Amino acid sequence: MPAGTPLSQYLRARRALVRPEDVGLSRGGRRRVSGLRREELALLAGISPNYYLRLEQGRDRHPSAQVLDALARALQLDGAETAFLHGLASVAPAPRSRDAHERAPASIERLIGTWRTTPAVVHDRHLDILAANAVAIALTPAFRPGVNAVRALFMEPELRGAYGDWEDAARTAVARLRTLVGREVDDPRLCELASELSDRSADFRRMWARHDIQATGARPFTYNHPIVGPLELQPEMLSIIGTAGQILYLRHAEPGSSSGRARSLLAGDATETVPAGGRDNGALANSG
Repeated sequence: MPAGTPLSQYLRARRALVRPEDVGLSRGGRRRVSGLRREELALLAGISPNYYLRLEQGRDRHPSAQVLDALARALQLDGAETAFLHGLASVAPAPRSRDAHERAPASIERLIGTWRTTPAVVHDRHLDILAANAVAIALTPAFRPGVNAVRALFMEPELRGAYGDWEDAARTAVARLRTLVGREVDDPRLCELASELSDRSADFRRMWARHDIQATGARPFTYNHPIVGPLELQPEMLSIIGTAGQILYLRHAEPGSSSGRARSLLAGDATETVPAGGRDNGALANSG
C-alpha cells in the first residue's frame, strides 16, 4: 500500500487530478507534476506551504474543519468527496479482521429469492458476493456467491464484453470499494485484494491511484447478455442494518422498456438456485 496516512494519500491523489488552468492558474513553463504543485494548492487554500507539506507527509493528521473545507474547495471536491475528506482526518478505527465465515442474513437471502425478475445480490464492504438470486446469476457469473466482484471485473476477460461500457463499470466498482472501506486502508482484506490486483492489472492500478469514491447511486449500466441481448439496468444500493457493512445491491429496468422485456426473458431462463450461504467453487470464485 502507498506510504503515508489515508489523508495524505488522498490529498496527493486529488492534487494530481486538478490542472492549473482549472483553477485559474497559468501552467507556465516546464512542470514536474501533471496537476497542481503543493505550493499552488496551499495558496488556493489559504494555508502556508510548510503546513500543507506536513499534511501530505502525514506529520499533521488532524487539521481543522476550516482547513479541510478550504482544501476541498481548492481541489474542487463535491459534497460527498468533501465529507469523505473530513472522515479521513478523523480518529482512525482499528482495522477489522476479516470474518472468513461472514454470511448474508438468512431473511435477506429468502427475500431476494422471491424476486423472480429483479437481479439482487448481497455483498460485503470488499465486494465479496455473499448471496445472489437466480436471475442475478443468470445476468452474469460475476454475481455468484464466493466471487469478488472487483477481481472478476479485472481478471475475467469475458466480462469486458459483458458491459456496454466496461471502463465505467470498473471505475465505479473501484470507487465503491474505496468508499465502503473508508479510512481503514490497513484493512487486511483490502490490502490483500488491492495488492493482488495492482500486481496483475494496469487498469486497476490506474483507477485505484485516483482515489475516486462513489457515495451516491450509480448510473444505469448496459449489460450485453449472450441470450437476451442488451439490458439497461439501474443499480440501487441499500445498507443492511445489523451487519458489518453489508449491502443489498439490486438492478431494475424501466417498466415496459425493451430492457424490462429482456429481463423477463432472462428470469424465465434463470432456473439455477444457490442454497442459503452457498459458495461457488467455479473458475470465477477461484480466480487469482
